[in-house]
Amino acid sequence: MPMRTQDLDHELIQAAAQVARTRCRGDNHTMAAAARARDGRIVTAVNAYHFTGGPCAELVVIGAAAAQGVYELDTIVAVGDRDRGVVPPCGRCRQVLLDYFPALKVIVGQGDRLRAVPVTELLPESYVWADHQLDTDPA
Repeated sequence: MPMRTQDLDHELIQAAAQVARTRCRGDNHTMAAAARARDGRIVTAVNAYHFTGGPCAELVVIGAAAAQGVYELDTIVAVGDRDRGVVPPCGRCRQVLLDYFPALKVIVGQGDRLRAVPVTELLPESYVWADHQLDTDPA
């Protein structure tokens, strides 16, 4: 169930917007993402566009979080440069976010229609990558 607008993580949206305004330059970096860790820390990143399929900001933020010792993310948002506002994740990002963080909330929408939704709602009837993994628990 989507969160009410007043429950949105406005600090997270502002963090992504600030990075988009100050760090996105030219065609190589056009999107910023911010994610809140379960412990409250905010991790930010920008995309690395390349014609061969460079990673989106949401994927870069996963790596940046891991580099900072953050392995549990609660909420994520992406914001476009040039004041484009919140931008929903692409299909690849939706799948990766689901596989890494099945309980993740993703902020989507525009203006007064912004809302946080579970990543599972962005991928109904989705393939779950972990389902094919062998159970390594000897019990």
